Order: sequence, then C-alpha cells, then structure tokens
Amino acid sequence: MWPWGHLAVAYLLYTGITTSRFDRVPRAWPLLALALGTQFPDLIDKPLAWTFGVLPGGRTFAHSLLVAALLVPAVVAVAIHLDRREVGTAFVLGHVSHLLADVPPAAFTGDLSGIAFLLWPLVDQPPEEPVDGLLDAILHYYAMGPYEVFQLGLFVVAALVWYHDGRPGLGLVRTSIDRLGRLVRS
Repeated sequence: MWPWGHLAVAYLLYTGITTSRFDRVPRAWPLLALALGTQFPDLIDKPLAWTFGVLPGGRTFAHSLLVAALLVPAVVAVAIHLDRREVGTAFVLGHVSHLLADVPPAAFTGDLSGIAFLLWPLVDQPPEEPVDGLLDAILHYYAMGPYEVFQLGLFVVAALVWYHDGRPGLGLVRTSIDRLGRLVRS
C-alpha cells in the first residue's frame, strides 16, 4: 500500500474511534503520532532494503509481527511513563493498521503467500523485484491499477473527513514550521 493509503486507513479508524468513544475529533499530538505510526514500517524497511541492501525486502523487519510484539508494549510503556497514553495508542494504531493494510487482497480469498512478511524472519520471503531506491519504486515498480486507484479514493475520503473534523493537527504543524523558520533565520 502507498503511504497515503496507510494514512487514510488509520485516520478513518482513529477518527471513528475518537468520535464514537470520546465524542470528539482527534487531537493534534495523537494525530501526528498516528501519522508517524502509519509510515514507520516503511521508513525503516524500505531504505534498509532498497538503499542500503541490509534487509532482504521492503516488507521485512519493521513489518514483522515479531517486531510489533516488542514495539507495541515498549511504546505503550513509554507513553504511560510520560503520561501520553493517547499519543502512544495512536502510534500503535497507526503501526498495526499499516501491517494489516499491507495484507494483499488475495489473502482474503485464501492465497496466503503474500503475508509471509508478517512472520519474518521465521518465514522466508518470496523474492522481491529489485528496486533501486525510493524514486525508482515510485517511477517504475508500482503500476497504477485498480488497487492503487482505490487507495487514492480512500485518501480523498479520509481527507474530506479530516476537513470535516476541523483539520485537526494542521495548526500544530503550521506553528512548528513557523518556529523552525524563525530558528533557521536567526
């Protein structure tokens, strides 16, 4: 799944949870943690596989349920220690939703060959087409088919829901960019 697809899936889940459970829209800091969580597995695995050749594929280490089994309790423990449970929970939701969203649609019809990444390194990964970095992946590796169009549509729906929610997190991002700009200029 593309980055925007992961973000869309997680935002729709998270806003649904916060709206139904707490009767409010998502808050800024948890939302930023959610966004980071949705990209975390790819931020680790893709560069280590495609750029540095350390991992056997772009969905291995940080996409593994074994790593999630260690990461999730660690994030929760740190969040509790810092009294930021909602932030930790949002990151975990983003990370876990990423793993689940990477399960190919064929797995739901019984073809489980595409979910071996969830059990890396216990299960060998099918060979991956060579990718010469992220730009190569964007330009050549992924074809724009019905699944990619679906992801774009899902992103548009999530963006509309985010807008309807009052664009949570946008003010925090703007303030942070302004502060960074002032810091760079001084």
